[in-house]
Order: sequence, then C-alpha cells, then structure tokens
Amino acid sequence: MVAVAPARPRTPLSHRSGFWLGLTATLAMLLGASAPSPFYPVLQAELGYSQATSTVVFAIYAVALLATLLVTGSLSDHIGRRPVLSAGFAILAISMVLFWHADSLAVLLTARSIQGIATGLLLSALAAIVVDFEPPEHPGLASTYNSVFPLVGLALGALAGGFAIELLDSPLAVIFGGLAVLYLAFSALVWGLAETSARHEGIWSALVPRIGIPVPARAAFIRSAPALFAGWATGGFYLSIGAPLVLQTFDESNHIVQGLVVTTLTGTGALAAYLARGFTPRQITLYGTTALAVGTALGIVSIATGSLIGFLLTAVIAGTGFGTAFMGILRSITPTVGPEERGELFSGVFVISYLAFGIPAVAAGIAAPHLGLDTTATVYGSVVVLLATTAALLRRFTTND
Repeated sequence: MVAVAPARPRTPLSHRSGFWLGLTATLAMLLGASAPSPFYPVLQAELGYSQATSTVVFAIYAVALLATLLVTGSLSDHIGRRPVLSAGFAILAISMVLFWHADSLAVLLTARSIQGIATGLLLSALAAIVVDFEPPEHPGLASTYNSVFPLVGLALGALAGGFAIELLDSPLAVIFGGLAVLYLAFSALVWGLAETSARHEGIWSALVPRIGIPVPARAAFIRSAPALFAGWATGGFYLSIGAPLVLQTFDESNHIVQGLVVTTLTGTGALAAYLARGFTPRQITLYGTTALAVGTALGIVSIATGSLIGFLLTAVIAGTGFGTAFMGILRSITPTVGPEERGELFSGVFVISYLAFGIPAVAAGIAAPHLGLDTTATVYGSVVVLLATTAALLRRFTTND
C-alpha cells in the first residue's frame, strides 16, 4: 500500500502580501469608479437623455453607495473581512457586465446602482484590512497609502476610458469586460488572506442604518469633518461635470482630454499625498484645504475666460488639495481605534465623503438645464471655495495634532 502524505493546511498570504493585496484591490475598485466618466457624453448622445439625467446617472452611484454603507459599513467587523470583500467584488463584476451591455437608460442606471452597492460593501472593509496588515515597522504607512492608492485608481480609470474611446473599436468591451474579469479574480484572491476580524455578536444591530463613529475617534473626526466634506465636494465637481465642461464650454471633443480632467485632479492628488507623508496631520490638512479653495477659485476664472489649459492647470492645484486633505484626515483618525472598530470608523468617514460627493452633483444636474452648465459650474465651484476656506480657517485655529 502506498502511503499518502496528509494534505498540508492552506497557508494564508503573508502579512506584507495581505497589505499589498488590499491596496491593489482598492486601486482596482476605484478604476471602475472613474472609468465611466469619459463615457458619459458618448452614452448621453447614443441613448438620448438630458444633461440633468446624466448627472443623475452619476449621482445614483453615490446614493446606492451611501445606503449600503449605512446598513453594512461595520459588517466586516462582525463577520470578517474576507466574506464581505469577496461578495463585494463579485457584485462589482456584475455591474461591469451591465455597463458593457448598457443599451438603455434603465440598464445604465441599474449598472450604476449595483456598482454603488458593491463599492459601499468594499470601501470600509478594504480600508480596514490595509490598516490591519500595516507593516509594524512603518506606522502610518496605511493612512498614507489609503489616500494615495484610491486616487491613483481614479486617475488611471478616467485616462484608460478616454484612450479606449479614442483608439479602440470596442471600448466598452475592453474596459468593462476587462474590469469584470479583474474583479472576479479579486473575489477569489481575498480568501487567501488571513482573517483579521473575528466573528462576534451584534451583527443584527450593526445592520440598523446609522452613521457610527467609535467614541475614541469622535473628537478627531469632528475636527476633520469640514475638510472631508470640502475635499470630496471638489472631487464630485470634477468627476460629475468635468467631461461635459470640456466638451461644451471649451469645445473639446477629444475623449482623452475629457478624461484628463479627472486624471489631473486625482493623479496630482496621489502624488501630493505621497510627498506630504512626512508632515503632521494638521500641516497636511491645512495645506490641503487651502489648495482646494485656491484651485477651485482659479478654476471658476478659467471657465469664465474659456481657457482649457487654465482649467487643467487649476485642477493640478485643486488636486494637490484633494489628496492631502484626505490623507491628513486619515492620519488624524486612524490611530484612534483598534481592529474591532475600524470598519465602523471608515464607514462614517466614507458616508460623509460620499454625501459631499453626491449631493452637490444632484443639485448641479437639476440646475444645469435652467442655469446653463457654465453658471451651474460657477455656483458649484463657489460653494466648494466657501467650504474649503471655512475648513482651512477651522484647522488653522485648531491646535490638536
């Protein structure tokens, strides 16, 4: 009889591998969030819906995401990170297939809604697992990379979408079919991670819709909330009406240039966040909110003067503010809680973020048919300037961290 060696137990990925898998999964998720942006003008022309409806297509993603976050934001704290991540990426793959075959407004809205649900499941769990696997010899690295990698994903997604439309015969199949395959791969890969959040009681109470900020994090979160809102309102400004502005205001039909608006904002944001990692959270946030105010104000001037180059250059300034403000906030609040509360904390952070991201975009969509896109953009930008200036002044006179 031939002796059969006992099966060796499956060994989870190393701590360092888990850290990088969490970050690359975050980048991949945000690729899909910005990749549709250059497609909006194309789909609007093909499907025949209005500019107001186009903004609703953008905003319904934020609404679905927020609703999911409110219900499931701390779910991974209760049932573990892996099942939440695996389910989230599987659902995200379904939304990409629907984008690929979006031949009506109803299918497009369904795709965006499902994408929002999946992203709501993933956001807090991914941010938490990156912190869970942070290399102990590099404290604070997770907060830096949790700021940098999402912005890199947003930058690459918008640019890839623009290039695909300009250069490929089947851009929808390449971008959204490719993303669907990628997300299915991540849905399987996360099961190789060691589980970092043990199951515990309270799951049903955790599913009651709420915004929960753990007690140890509340003081830092309250200080950070105005900057958080200002930063993501700026992101919503560029992602929702950036491409239509390039087409209608600056008369530029090239889809690469339309995608470049989002890439410029988020790419410079990622670079600035990385370069600012050696400064204190207060210094980083103060610079970020100031740059948001200045960059957006100059962007309004560029719209008034019809300067596309000026608009892209001001997106560089605003982008450095977007990235650094968000990183400064994460650096302030992340160390305040332990693993069992990280999902809840990041859920609260992203609820505020996507409220700022989605509400102004919905308002802009309602206003644009009545005020015109230029006037709507000017009003929207002015609100962002006011928010960012207020956040900068509040941070200037705060002495903590």
